Amino acid sequence: MQAKKYSSLIHILLFLVSIITTILAGMEWISPTPGPYSISELMQAVPYSFSVLFIIGVHEFGHYFAAKFHKVDTTLPYFIPFPPIAGFLNFGTMGAVIKTRSAVRDNKTMFDIGVAGPIAGFIAAIIVLIYGYTHLPGVEYILKIHPDYFSPDYGKNAIGLQFGNTIIFNFFNSVFTNPDQFIPPMSEIYHYPYLTAGWLGLFITAMNMIPVGQLDGGHVIYSMYGTKKHEVIASVSMIILLVLGMAGILDTFVDLGFQFGWTGWLLWALILKFVIKIKHPPVMIFEPLDTKRMILGYISLIILVISFSPNPFLISF
Repeated sequence: MQAKKYSSLIHILLFLVSIITTILAGMEWISPTPGPYSISELMQAVPYSFSVLFIIGVHEFGHYFAAKFHKVDTTLPYFIPFPPIAGFLNFGTMGAVIKTRSAVRDNKTMFDIGVAGPIAGFIAAIIVLIYGYTHLPGVEYILKIHPDYFSPDYGKNAIGLQFGNTIIFNFFNSVFTNPDQFIPPMSEIYHYPYLTAGWLGLFITAMNMIPVGQLDGGHVIYSMYGTKKHEVIASVSMIILLVLGMAGILDTFVDLGFQFGWTGWLLWALILKFVIKIKHPPVMIFEPLDTKRMILGYISLIILVISFSPNPFLISF
């Protein structure tokens, strides 16, 4: 009983710290000046904090409730706070994880647990994005942050950051806005809390749905097709990540003007290779999935495609 109480305190503490770090990170995204910030100023970052933790929480509780449904013993989500560091791209969090404490015996259970998180998180991100695009502030909002936004010299001799577009993000940008309003370009999205949180939710979903090892996508592909096909798909996925990572390095240090690829994909590939591993461990019982699960699997792969950006971060000097 004492150990369970101690464990619960850890979950609560990490969540509370994550609220603080995401508020601080959110404030840095929307503030025209660096801190320290007053309490009233920090309250402006609460929408970002709430939105991003909502998306991450829904994702992880998707896994959690699926595990509980199948009577797999699992922990509550461990939220991972990440304090803002000067000069470092920061969202205030590195996501969250749950840990299973009993073996997953069959691929149907593995599939249900694996697919529940990204589908739930994707839906949460869509909800946040729809709200963000249907409640866009007027042009005066961006002018409070950048009074010289419409000046011909805006952005010159300054480091620029642009979020990479995705199929689904571009769709919402087109459908839920109208030509009469100011629509922030991808180079200004990070000043808009709900759009930033929604974009980050899609990014996290895509990273987790890459079909490698014990990522969510790895669970899904292994459960659908078995060991041999999973290894082929995982290997191809790793090659794609390596190509995108190398393209990002070339674009950064050689300035070839590709604007394709991201150095972070190379780091993610190394983490997958040496930490998460490429192969998926086998389960005791493997049976063909039913039609409903196969359809859900295909839907999750579509989510990967429409949420993935080859170059999620474009930094210009």
